[in-house]
Amino acid sequence: MLDSLIVTPGSSPDLRGRDPRDMSGFPGKDEGKARLVELTAELSSLQERLYAEGKRSVLLVLQGLDASGKDGTIRHVFTGVNPQGCHVTSFKAPTPNELAHDFLWRVHAECPSRGMIGIFNRSHYEDVVTVGVLGLAPQEVWRRRHGRIIEFERLLADEGTTVLKCFLHVSPEEQRRRFEERVSDPTKRWKYNPGDEETNRRYDEFTAAYEDAIGATSTEHAPWYVVPADRNWLRNLAVATVLVEALRRLDPRFPEAR
Repeated sequence: MLDSLIVTPGSSPDLRGRDPRDMSGFPGKDEGKARLVELTAELSSLQERLYAEGKRSVLLVLQGLDASGKDGTIRHVFTGVNPQGCHVTSFKAPTPNELAHDFLWRVHAECPSRGMIGIFNRSHYEDVVTVGVLGLAPQEVWRRRHGRIIEFERLLADEGTTVLKCFLHVSPEEQRRRFEERVSDPTKRWKYNPGDEETNRRYDEFTAAYEDAIGATSTEHAPWYVVPADRNWLRNLAVATVLVEALRRLDPRFPEAR
C-alpha cells in the first residue's frame, strides 16, 4: 500500500496528478477504522520498546497546506502512546532570537533524543515553501536550503534517527470546505484565520512549491510519503501505517536484565 505513496528519490511527487481522495490500496472506511485501532495498539507496544531500548529514535515530519489535518493526525495516530516516549513540536513563525541563527538551529534543538518519537507539526520545510511563496527571502537563499536539508537529515539518520516525512495532500475544494467549517462550527472557530481565504486562493502556488521541495529532498535516508488527506480516516490510517512499518523494521528490543 505504501508503494503508491512514497516519492522515489530523484522523481517528481506529481501532486497535481494525485487524487487527494484516492484509496491508494487501503481498505474501505469501516475496515480502515478497525485497522487503525490495531495499528495504534501496536504503535504503543513498539514505542515502549523503543523507549526502553534507548538507542535509536524516530522523527515524523507532518507537512501540508493549511487545514490538511496535521493536528487531527497527531491526535488520532498517537492516541495510545505513552506521553513520556514522544514529543510534539509545532513550528510557528520564527522569533527574533530564532531569526538571529541559521534556519535549522531551532529545528535541530527539537529533534528526538534516543528512545523517543518526535513529531513535527510543520518543520524546516516552512523555510523553503512558505518563505518562497511569500517572498520572505531571496530565491538564491531559500533554494540552496534544499541541499542543507538533505545534509541535515543525513546527519540525523547517521546518528540513529529514522526520518519519515508525510505530506498531507488536501484538495482546494476540501480545504475551502474546512475553512468554512471554522466559521460555522463553534468548536472549530478558534482555528479561524482571516488569511484563510487568501491561502485557499494561492493553493496552486503553495502546491507547486511543495512539489518542488518534495522532489528535491525525498531521499533513501529520509523519504517523503504523499498521503491523500481529503478523507480524515484514510489520512490517519496511512500515516499510522508509515510509522508502524518503520518501527517494525527497526524492531526495538527490551534490554537484557543487568
